[in-house]
Amino acid sequence: MASRRSQWLENSSPQMVVRFFAAALLLALVSLPALAQEEATDEVVANLAAGRVLIAVTKDAIVIATLENKVEPDTRPPLIVPLDGRRAAVLMGAFNWVAPGTGTTLARLDKELPKLRASTVAGSTPHLQQGNVGGEAQDIEIIGKGVLARLSEIVRQLHTQIAQPAGEPLVVLLVADYVEGYGPEVWKLSYPIVQEPLRGDFWQTHVLPPRYEQLWPPEKGRPRTLIEARYPSDDPSALLLDLLRGGDARLARVRTADPQMSAVADFLTDGQSQKCASADMLQFLRASLDAIAPPGAAQLVAVISEQQGFGWVLAPPAEPKKPGAARPPGAPTLVKPPQ
Repeated sequence: MASRRSQWLENSSPQMVVRFFAAALLLALVSLPALAQEEATDEVVANLAAGRVLIAVTKDAIVIATLENKVEPDTRPPLIVPLDGRRAAVLMGAFNWVAPGTGTTLARLDKELPKLRASTVAGSTPHLQQGNVGGEAQDIEIIGKGVLARLSEIVRQLHTQIAQPAGEPLVVLLVADYVEGYGPEVWKLSYPIVQEPLRGDFWQTHVLPPRYEQLWPPEKGRPRTLIEARYPSDDPSALLLDLLRGGDARLARVRTADPQMSAVADFLTDGQSQKCASADMLQFLRASLDAIAPPGAAQLVAVISEQQGFGWVLAPPAEPKKPGAARPPGAPTLVKPPQ
């Protein structure tokens, strides 16, 4: 079956040299008009979703697992976000934008992502909805444009020069799904930014159109094995597949635990993950992540079943509720007094 790569992908923006974000991706000294009345020199902090992502396409499901890289105290693991019944995204990079002076949350991309996509679909042109012009990958472009619009809103008020290794995106999305009449697919969407000086220390920031890369199905002749991604990209830890092929002692114990685990390892190293049962793959990946995880590193695990759709295996913990504002003495209440 022909690849879903389309001409519009071939013409996407080339890699550009960009300087942004310090290692902590703390966005400091950003002036926000919406908050100027409260604090003229407030700051914005962008909390990270950082770590490694493992995606395995098996014969009956797509298995997704993430492991946290605690680069900062408020780091989260790469965040798995269900988008619909048979599609999910993994979000890496700056996901939570907060004004520390007020505690105001300016953006939560993991919470907004499903709505961003929905609003983009509703406002798209008919040929994007029908997918009959410009290739079959228009559904991925719809997601890409929705996230681009939101990121552009967020950085519009970012006027401080920030630095980061060249080419490091602000946000990376991995989108995995099942397409009717096509099968499983995985896409990578990367969002770099550029800055230009306007006057003095005042900079203008732009999010570039996303770079699209289809990771599954792989090109003809390429192995069908584990898909791995890490954020930040300069993470020095070895890929799990390289550790497995290199005979890492921790994974060797997982591999020899029982015949099923040995068979899964063989499917991965032989480039035939699509022949493996999802239940076996799930067991192998969870055991492997447990073996290599730093102490206290959080994990998330989910499965997109071809028949049953998205389901959590290891879901994120519930977020604590913010305490409500104190009620002034004598204020009216709808709560009935005890009888």
